[in-house]
Amino acid sequence: MASAPIGTLWALVWGLSILGALVVLYVIWVFNRLVVLGVRADNAWSDIDVQLKRRWDLVPRLVEIVRGYAAHESRTLEDVVRARSEAQRPESPAARGAAESALQARSHRLIALAEAYPDLKADESFRSLHERLVEVEDALQAARRYYNAVVRDLNTLIAQFPSAMVASVFRRKPREFFELEDERESAAPEVRIS
Repeated sequence: MASAPIGTLWALVWGLSILGALVVLYVIWVFNRLVVLGVRADNAWSDIDVQLKRRWDLVPRLVEIVRGYAAHESRTLEDVVRARSEAQRPESPAARGAAESALQARSHRLIALAEAYPDLKADESFRSLHERLVEVEDALQAARRYYNAVVRDLNTLIAQFPSAMVASVFRRKPREFFELEDERESAAPEVRIS
C-alpha cells in the first residue's frame, strides 16, 4: 500500500520536471526569437541609413546643377540644403521620418523646377542624377518596408502573451516604425523629359 503514494509522487515529480523543462525551452525559444528580430531590425535600420546617405549625397549635386540654370530660385535651393542638413540629425525612426518627409518635399520642388527650364531637363548631368535619385528612392522604399515588417514582427512578439512576460523579463521594448508623414512622399520625384 505504501508503493501507491510513492508511485504517484514520482509521477508528479516527473510531470513537474517535464513541465519545467518545457517552460525553460519556451523561454529560450522566445529569447532567441527576440534577439534574431532585434538584430534584423538593426540591420534593416542600417540599410535605411545607407540609402538615406546615398540620397543626401545626391542632393547637393542636384542643387548645384539647378543653381546654374535657375539662379533666381535661391530660396528653393536654400530650403533643400537646409532640409538635407536637418535630415541628418535625428536618431529615432519617428524623428528621422519627419525630417526625411521635409527633405523629400523640398527635393520634389527642386525637381519640379526642371519643368520650367527646358535646358535643365536636357542637361545630361541632371538627367543622370535624377535617374540615380529615382533608384535611391526605390531602394529606400524597399528598405523601409523591410524594416517596418521586421519591427512589426518584433513588436507583435513583445506584445503577445505569454512571450510578453519573457520580453519584459529581458527588458525588450517595442521599436518605432519608420514612417513618412505623407505616403505620397515615398514616391520618387518625376520629371517629364521630352
